[in-house]
Amino acid sequence: MQHNPEPYRIKMVEAIRQTSREERLRLLEQAGYNLFLVPAEAVFIDLLTDSGTGAMSDRQWSALMRGDESYAQARSWFRFYDVVKGITGMEHVLPTHQGRAAENILFSEISKPGLVIPSNSHFDTTRANIEFFGAEAVDLVVPEGHDLHARLPFKGNMDLDRLEALLKAKGREKVPLCMLTVTNNTGGGQPVSLENIRGASALCRAHGVPFFLDACRFAENAWFIQQREEACKAMTVGEIARAMFACADGATMSAKKDGLGNIGGFLALRDGALAVRLKSALILREGFPTYGGLAGRDLEALATGLEEVQDEAYLAARIGQVARFGEALKAAGMPILEPTGGHAVYLDARGAFPHIAPEGLPAQSLTVALYAEGGVRGVEIGSLMFGRTLPDGTFQGADLELVRLAVPRRVYTDNHLGYVAEVAGEIMRRKGTYGGYRIVEEPPFLRHFSARLAPVT
Repeated sequence: MQHNPEPYRIKMVEAIRQTSREERLRLLEQAGYNLFLVPAEAVFIDLLTDSGTGAMSDRQWSALMRGDESYAQARSWFRFYDVVKGITGMEHVLPTHQGRAAENILFSEISKPGLVIPSNSHFDTTRANIEFFGAEAVDLVVPEGHDLHARLPFKGNMDLDRLEALLKAKGREKVPLCMLTVTNNTGGGQPVSLENIRGASALCRAHGVPFFLDACRFAENAWFIQQREEACKAMTVGEIARAMFACADGATMSAKKDGLGNIGGFLALRDGALAVRLKSALILREGFPTYGGLAGRDLEALATGLEEVQDEAYLAARIGQVARFGEALKAAGMPILEPTGGHAVYLDARGAFPHIAPEGLPAQSLTVALYAEGGVRGVEIGSLMFGRTLPDGTFQGADLELVRLAVPRRVYTDNHLGYVAEVAGEIMRRKGTYGGYRIVEEPPFLRHFSARLAPVT
């Protein structure tokens, strides 16, 4: 069969409005050419993020009505706890209002000046939380992770040789923990093999270093393992997920992704003493440890979503839609990172706009062009997000200049995404007419969220 229909049907729709090109150009200027600052009502197809933007199921909406809003030890907390423990196998669960809150609480305790925290690739909020508290975030993705066009199964893997060398050089005193992001968001949504997860875990344990997963897309990663790793083909997605978590001492998760929720996250831990220390920070910043910044109805919806996301028919349809989107973009002439990941297609802005130098922020230029030409909102993952000016005044661009088009779960049809591919094709036909951008205002951390830019004349 050529078609792989979604294992659900649509029960409610929301109107979206297309704007004129003149209106979009005016809004871009008002927003300082930062798509985060453009009003959502003026966006036609919103692919800024898959975080908290999905559509909940009828079971999740029903779960909302069962929410117990008691302040402490609510019934909804115990349902949430049982589901998270069942997936992760970890005794200590700290709910938070989203993933970066879990990161903030964790790194406030273990991130200090002089320390190093390795990962395959830290995403923006993880890196920011590590660096805010003074440690150094180090990326150790395998070399093929930097090859945009190599069609390899696990380009998100950790480079185990480099990890071992770092652990030997620094030791437990300088490496408070190791993170592994599954799937690797910064690297194009690429999966990590179970063999690689086990290898990284074994190295960390040999050196006495705690091993953590950034697990916000754990189910998508587990599906890729099932499809691509020979030793795991007979395992269910649920069994693979439990095998992944069995390698870890802890995990952070934004449940706005594979929790299928609009808000929420958690920290899961095996170390009871660390959990006690982190609960103090949780109470200070998020709330009592059995609600952690969430309403009881949110805990209920997330518990249901964490169960639903392991459905293999859903995952096949979800990841299949992203793959078809990538093929449509390629057919329109837009270069992309290959193979497509689980949650997004990443456009190769350096390949699309080779005439724009890194200091001209080519990925941001492509992001602006998508909105200007078609009302499509994506997000820059390039030199605006990760570039920096060195002490000698030279600009160091990002390793990759990407635009992420993240597909919200259970929201858009193939027809919507086909329109986006048409817009991309129009841009490629006139690619030489687009110019670069410069930063005119920026905060010290996570500048891409609120920086203001201007065209380079």
